[in-house]
Amino acid sequence: MSLSEISRQHDQSIARWLLFVCFAIFIMLVIGGATRLTHSGLSMMTWDPLMGWIPPLSDEAWQESFAHYRKIPEFSELNPDMTIEGYKEIFLLEYVHRVWGRLIGLFFFLPFLYFLARGMIRKSLTPKLVTMFALGGLQGFIGWYMVSSGFTSAYVSQYRLTIHLLAAFLIFGYILWTALSLLYPSEPLNGSNDTRRARPFAIGLAALITVTVMSGGLVAGLKAGFVYNTFPLMDGRLIPDGLAMIAPWYLNLTENIVTVQFDHRTLAEMTLLLVFAFWFYSRRFDLSSRARLGLNLLAGMAAIQVTLGISTLLLVVPTWLGVTHQGGAMVLFAIALFTVHALRVPQGK
Repeated sequence: MSLSEISRQHDQSIARWLLFVCFAIFIMLVIGGATRLTHSGLSMMTWDPLMGWIPPLSDEAWQESFAHYRKIPEFSELNPDMTIEGYKEIFLLEYVHRVWGRLIGLFFFLPFLYFLARGMIRKSLTPKLVTMFALGGLQGFIGWYMVSSGFTSAYVSQYRLTIHLLAAFLIFGYILWTALSLLYPSEPLNGSNDTRRARPFAIGLAALITVTVMSGGLVAGLKAGFVYNTFPLMDGRLIPDGLAMIAPWYLNLTENIVTVQFDHRTLAEMTLLLVFAFWFYSRRFDLSSRARLGLNLLAGMAAIQVTLGISTLLLVVPTWLGVTHQGGAMVLFAIALFTVHALRVPQGK
């Protein structure tokens, strides 16, 4: 076997590992959505870096943990009648969330050491992998920064929640892009002119999906999905009253529940329409089979995601549906990145 063939096999092994890490991040996102919708995220007031793997094991330890929780506004304002048994339920969900985050670190770090010791990582790839690990650690800090905002309020800051959500998507996207580049180091040359024409549209759609995800973070942080549970009208109007109630005007974009929900609806509708317009427009292009697959999946998933969003709104955000909608956003984002990657043109062509 030639050196190039061995290097190719190594790249594919590393790509499969990175795709597994992406899947683990997706599971983390789903668990995080469940903790948010069940108000479990503030149940753990402390987090021991070394002994945090171990939950309370005795009645005394549970009572001590519950005592910490009873000190924050969420207990007094939202759960004043909560019993120790109810507390255990929300604690264990947040515990799983945090432990899974640590496991993702191990899923990344241990195989990295293995591949490094075997000399399977190309020099140009090492800085990217180190950056991924550092970003994962930073995300843990951002998560705690978000949770800590709920120690003085019944809810975490919508700004910090949105930052935490966006960071998860960007880390996921960086790892996914790197894995795709290892799996598909070169692109077919047929239709390269059409590919150049199509790629900016795909990049724009990926950016729009990211902005829509950010607006969804604001909706989640402000609990805006629990009001105006009709579609397509809001309070009986296409453009509801109260979009500019707060001064200065720009605060309405992030702090006015009416505006935040209206913006998220509008962005989602724009995304769906533009995805389908791009899909129809691209049918005249000579594209690779992988790019065509990405476009077909993007159109289908955009329709599914909007349907999930409308259903979540109309049913007043049941936990299972809210979690599915959040997971669907990451699937849509992943397909958009896959499509952009498939529309690359080899350098010099």
